[in-house]
Amino acid sequence: MLLRVQLLRRRFMATLAVVGLVAFTGCATVPDRPQVIVTGDAVVDGNAQRAAAPAKDRALWDFRVAASALRAANPAEAKLRLDDALPLIGGILANDADAKRARGLFSAESTKTFIGEPYERVMAYYYRGLLYWRDGQPDNARACYRSGQLIDSDAEAVDNKSDYVLLDYLDGFASAKLGGDGSDAFARAQTNAKGKTLPPYDPAANVLIFADYGRGPRKYSGGEYGEQLKFFTKDSAVHSATLAVNGETVVLPAFDDLNFQATTRGGRVMDHILGGKAVFKRNTDVVGNVALVGAAIAADNAYGRRRRPDGTIETYGNRDAQAAAVALGAIGLLSKLASAATTPKADIRMWDNLPQRLSFAALRLGPGEYPATLEFQDAAGSTLPGLTQTLKIQVEPAARDTVIFLSELKP
Repeated sequence: MLLRVQLLRRRFMATLAVVGLVAFTGCATVPDRPQVIVTGDAVVDGNAQRAAAPAKDRALWDFRVAASALRAANPAEAKLRLDDALPLIGGILANDADAKRARGLFSAESTKTFIGEPYERVMAYYYRGLLYWRDGQPDNARACYRSGQLIDSDAEAVDNKSDYVLLDYLDGFASAKLGGDGSDAFARAQTNAKGKTLPPYDPAANVLIFADYGRGPRKYSGGEYGEQLKFFTKDSAVHSATLAVNGETVVLPAFDDLNFQATTRGGRVMDHILGGKAVFKRNTDVVGNVALVGAAIAADNAYGRRRRPDGTIETYGNRDAQAAAVALGAIGLLSKLASAATTPKADIRMWDNLPQRLSFAALRLGPGEYPATLEFQDAAGSTLPGLTQTLKIQVEPAARDTVIFLSELKP
């Protein structure tokens, strides 16, 4: 009997292997990615990487190139990249043909079209907003800030409301610029400012300074299956900045912190993201293991031995046990395949050139060119050596505002 049981087990496992192979033969081979020659120009290299990347990563490279283009004083390229990415991520979040699969349970996170975490999507709208304002369209800028507020809010949790300071502050400032009342937005921004006193709106201010500094959060995976999306955050040495221009010093404090935004929801600290998917994998794993153990037990009982009346021993087959072995084996196999298909590894693709801190200031300057000096300070308020930048601010005699983007980070 032992020999027959072993033979049955071997045949049974061979059948499982064949079925498993058939189940996964639909997986396509990933084509080789074209080689990219690095030039040292972040915008050129980023666009080359974007051209070589699979379609699912297009928005990711759009984001990265947009940030590099802003720092390289190339707003036209930044607009081009953001205008490509924003409809793409909007489609995935709404009704794009890929939307169901991108949100589906049985799809590895890293195989989905990249849309980023909320803080990444917010920053895409934040940057697009300042570019709209630069083009004399504060109404479209305001629409971007409001889109960011919606992204940062959790519609299913009443207490998870947007808590970015600058999204609300700039929403109200744009309204004031357009002749409206921005007081409600200002009040929301002040509530989230954590003790900082926000400057009152000056609709006559014609020079808007957007500044950022420090390096933003990094993603990594954790958990039994690598299903937990976690964030590594390191506090930057730069805590504030000042801009000396036209005989005055413009203070640029940190109003928002992307490290905080990445690791919280509604101000509450998270441990990780995607925990729900891992629970499903564990449950199906348990079902599969129990069923396969049951199949093995049934296989043990599929054959037996009994003594004939003449005293000889005969081996007989137990059809019920054989059927049970096959049925339990099928259940176990399906459960195992379902569990494997979820592959709940966290998507750790990231917009890796984001800043940590965001700042803003508005001032009045007449038409002309102004030399300026930008310095960065640590937590104690001391100027950090080696980071000082000199620049020229050109204020045109035009009706629209002059928008200046400043960053500690290199392109």
